[in-house]
Amino acid sequence: MIDGHDVVDAHVHVPVLGTLAPAWMDWARQFGPDGLLERVWDGEGRPRPQALDEHFAEQGVDTAILFCEYSPRATGMQTFDDLLPLVEFNPQRFRPMANVNPHLHFPVVKELRRQLDLGAAGLKLHPVHAGFSLAAAELYPAYALLEELGAPLVVHSGTSTFPGSRNELADPELMLPVVSDFPGLQIILAHGGRGWWYDAVAFLAQAHDNVWVELSGLPPRRLSHYYAKHDLRRLACRFVFATDWPGVPSVAGNAKAVAEVVPEDLRAAVLAGNARSLYLGLGGG
Repeated sequence: MIDGHDVVDAHVHVPVLGTLAPAWMDWARQFGPDGLLERVWDGEGRPRPQALDEHFAEQGVDTAILFCEYSPRATGMQTFDDLLPLVEFNPQRFRPMANVNPHLHFPVVKELRRQLDLGAAGLKLHPVHAGFSLAAAELYPAYALLEELGAPLVVHSGTSTFPGSRNELADPELMLPVVSDFPGLQIILAHGGRGWWYDAVAFLAQAHDNVWVELSGLPPRRLSHYYAKHDLRRLACRFVFATDWPGVPSVAGNAKAVAEVVPEDLRAAVLAGNARSLYLGLGGG
């Protein structure tokens, strides 16, 4: 907890380092605290479960959603199964998130079901790094399964500087068919439209009850600037706290900064309550 508030970090990367593109390592060292990779990962590049658990405890994080990513064209292969030892070490603090790539997994829904059966809290799709359209027909059975199970869909919705990225595929407009065709599917737009889509993401979140704004990668004190055309109180009701760790100096620092930006009566929901109501296995009912 931080200042009496439960905290869920809904966007955390803990890959095996040897599976990554060099650009990922450069990103983590540039934006994360000095020495973090050496403290949390062992000499073979595998995350140390106890060190990771202690780190997030020190940062005041009650629950961390751990991401994987099958994106060989950009960041590399961060496999779902590599997350399972971390979850096993402390299933109360760590929950895994599924990921599929229609260029690698066919049928997509088969691999999604496998990861959900192993405890995934939902599905993250990364069209920018993997190079596919969110409206692709082969993804529709996956959306239908998520809607049936009440599991959320997290979508990368913002620019990326990693080599191999296809930033045009982050356009929130590409989500419109999915939002309309699956009204019972909770859709969380990661990075909140970072780049030049802030207004589009804010509009979608306020126009549709099943769309949410996830704050990873956004400096909290800039939120009022990014969403200056919108009522921040109304929009903050749709916020989900997240950091994109390890590419952030301090999770606790971000959480405290977000709490200062949003209205006091919405802090509990933004820092944890919204996430607990959206992701499977977080005890939100």
